[in-house]
Amino acid sequence: MARLLILVGALCAVLVLAACGEDAATGGSGTSGATAASFPVTIEHAFGSTTITKPPERVATWGWGSADAAIALDVVPVAIPFQSYGGDEDGVLPWIAEALEARGAATPTVLPDSAEEPPYEEIAAAEPDLILAVYSGITREQYELLSKIAPTVAYPGEAWATPWKDTIRIVGEALGKDAEASALLDDIDARLAEKAAENPEMEGKSVAMVWDSAGTFYVYRKADPRVEATLALGLTSAPAVDELASGEETFYYTLSYEQLDQLESDILVSFADTPALSREFLTSSHGRAMSQVKEGRVAEVVGSSFIASVSPPTALSLTWGLDDYVEILAAAARATEAP
Repeated sequence: MARLLILVGALCAVLVLAACGEDAATGGSGTSGATAASFPVTIEHAFGSTTITKPPERVATWGWGSADAAIALDVVPVAIPFQSYGGDEDGVLPWIAEALEARGAATPTVLPDSAEEPPYEEIAAAEPDLILAVYSGITREQYELLSKIAPTVAYPGEAWATPWKDTIRIVGEALGKDAEASALLDDIDARLAEKAAENPEMEGKSVAMVWDSAGTFYVYRKADPRVEATLALGLTSAPAVDELASGEETFYYTLSYEQLDQLESDILVSFADTPALSREFLTSSHGRAMSQVKEGRVAEVVGSSFIASVSPPTALSLTWGLDDYVEILAAAARATEAP
């Protein structure tokens, strides 16, 4: 508790200095399309509820996907988190950079990379009137500290487990843009349906999605957002994915190399950070034990940005990498039909 009080005092001091400073930013992106009639809004989440009394003008985001959803809804945050995986040297993800450029908007303040807890002072210095941490891992203490800065919306259930569509819906509600969020989701669903229709060879093909990383072999289940988005393209989850799971793992589990030949599917989606690592798996003895590898029925998703775009997908990232993703999936699906 003493630590909490000390931090709160420091944050209050930062807020006073930011408000008084001559160079302090005087405005954010606003909530284009939102009206005062949409507020107040009360959003339930893991730590209780947050009431937003008026259209927010200066939105800060933390975690994954909230910044993407806000920008897709034409609200440019005043502060976004540094993304070390998939981002550029400044911590900005490519689809965010492209969306900002398309809107003629400057890059928001990129908050310092922080794995342990949010950078409270930097967030406070951005003078937000709303903090969105809808897909994040903040604790109750961290939520309370953030709430001293501005009303904060946390995740609805478990940390790092908000379904990507729910992230868009919740951000839309917080911004007074429910209708726009619904329209955005409809547009994304339409894009997925269009891609599925253009590539009928994928329809009904079973898929297993895996990552061989540093000696550990990960298998992703239907509850994982990357699998959910992939199945929306007409594919099905291979029965072996669930049959080989043990314990109470929900999103993924690990499998011993000796069992890989049992992970049968029409298509294998393999993730790797680099082409060299992808080749290393595909040419390894355990990789070559898999029928999908031996028969060329593998969709290789290579590169941190490409992987990040579907892990999990966001309001901006899913369509950003969709064409390339569908191309490699369709090629693997065609390989299943080869004589």
